Amino acid sequence: MTTEATPAIRVLLADDQALVRGGFRMILDARPGIEVVGEAGDGAEAVELVGGSTPDVVLMDVRMPTMDGVEATRRIAASGSAARVIILTTYDLDEYVFAALRAGASGFMLKDVRPAELVDAVRVVARGDALLAPTVTRRLLDRFAQTLPSVADAPSPDGPAGRRRAGAGSLDRPVRAVSPPEVGGEAGRGARIRIGLEELTEREAVVLRLVALALSNAEIAAELVLTEATVKTHVSAVLRKLGLRDRVQAVVFAYDHGLVRPRPN
Repeated sequence: MTTEATPAIRVLLADDQALVRGGFRMILDARPGIEVVGEAGDGAEAVELVGGSTPDVVLMDVRMPTMDGVEATRRIAASGSAARVIILTTYDLDEYVFAALRAGASGFMLKDVRPAELVDAVRVVARGDALLAPTVTRRLLDRFAQTLPSVADAPSPDGPAGRRRAGAGSLDRPVRAVSPPEVGGEAGRGARIRIGLEELTEREAVVLRLVALALSNAEIAAELVLTEATVKTHVSAVLRKLGLRDRVQAVVFAYDHGLVRPRPN
C-alpha cells in the first residue's frame, strides 16, 4: 500500500485498442505504488484527460485515429503539464517515434514489453529520469535525423573540445560559438535556446555531446575523468539552461542543433 509520504504514481493509458489498455491496466494495477487514473482511445481524448486527471505518466500509443500520439504528446508538452509521456510502438525504428521524441516524449518502448519492464519504465519516468535505451535511441536518431536543420559551423564532437579532459581549466569557460537556427519562425524560442547555449560552459557542452552519443553517466565520468556525481551535476545544469525536460530531449536537441551528426546508414 502507498502512504502519504509515497503517493501512488498516477498513470494514464492512451491506446485505440481496448485489449491493450486492459492488459496494461491489469499489469499496473497489480503493482504497489501505481494507480491507473484513466484510459483514452485516441490522442485527443488523452490530451483532455491529462488536464482533468493530472497523471504523472502517460503511456501513449504512437499511432491512433483522430489524433495520433505525436500530436497528443506535442500538445501535452506545450500545455505545461508535468506529465511524462512514454511512447508505445510496434517497431523500434519508426518515424512516428522519432517525431514523438522531438515533440517532448521522455522515451519509448515496444508494445510487447515484459510486465516487469513496463512497471520499471513507469517508475523511472515518474521520478524524472528519461527512459533512454541508448543503442536503440541512437539508431533511431541516426536513421531519421537526416531531415534535421544543418548547422554548418556547429562544433564537432570529434574536435578539440570533444577530446578535452577535466584537467583543462578552460573547460569552465562559457561557450559562445553555437548559434542554432530559428525553428518554425519561433523567434522567441530561438533566442532562448541561443542564450541557453551561450550559458553552457565548455565542459557542459562536452557533456551534452556525450549524452547525445548515448553514454551513461558512468561512461561520461570515465571519459572525462570525473565522478558520477559531478557528471550528474553537469547534466542537470545543461537541462536547466536549455529548458529541457530530460536526457532524451537533450539527445534530440543535440541532433537538432548540429552538435552531433547522424552516422551514415
